[in-house]
Amino acid sequence: MGKREQARQEAAFMRGEVGIDGAATEEKQDEAEVERGKAREALLRGKAYLGREFLTWLLWRSEAGEPLVEFEKAGVVVLFLGRVVLKGVSGDVTELSARGAMAPYSEQVKHSLDRGLLVHQARLMLTHGEKVYETTLDAEFLDLRAAKLPQLMSEDEDSQLGERLYLVEQLSNIVHTLVEAFITVRAGRAWSKQVVPAMKEWMRGEEGTRKQTVLQRAANVRKR
Repeated sequence: MGKREQARQEAAFMRGEVGIDGAATEEKQDEAEVERGKAREALLRGKAYLGREFLTWLLWRSEAGEPLVEFEKAGVVVLFLGRVVLKGVSGDVTELSARGAMAPYSEQVKHSLDRGLLVHQARLMLTHGEKVYETTLDAEFLDLRAAKLPQLMSEDEDSQLGERLYLVEQLSNIVHTLVEAFITVRAGRAWSKQVVPAMKEWMRGEEGTRKQTVLQRAANVRKR
């Protein structure tokens, strides 16, 4: 055995890829699972472009008004609120100051997305069963900012603190579930062949009826 081959095998052993007998320690991972792992790692390391893709995908999916994922046996409906910030790959910033529930779904935003910008920051309303959360997400690390929690049920302060912590954890887990759903789609073969073309069609089309549905949803939720 040459020195180069011996060094390669020793490196593989140190990484845990092979055992002392030189045999593989694990079966080869499924290709799709490998891609999901790479996408997940990129998000966790602050790859902002993947966070922007996630928020842009979420905006597209949310306009239909249907539950996007299931969390603890209940669907999660997402609605974008108010102001959104768009950024390009080069770091250029376009801020859209349109006000009200319709701003993220406006033709101005869609046309900007069609020209290559992506959603970098947005205010989201997440409805899970009877609970309604609001939070701002930034594509850099997808941290929860300025979260608004559902109305507390507890009356004493100690119980309220525990309830707040529980609701914050629930909100974090809901966002995590949405990210996992995106990663599964993003790592799949349908992403470039089906999902991206569908998103581009949405960016270029007139969606008056669907926008009216979004506006009505926002009004109904705020009346609760």
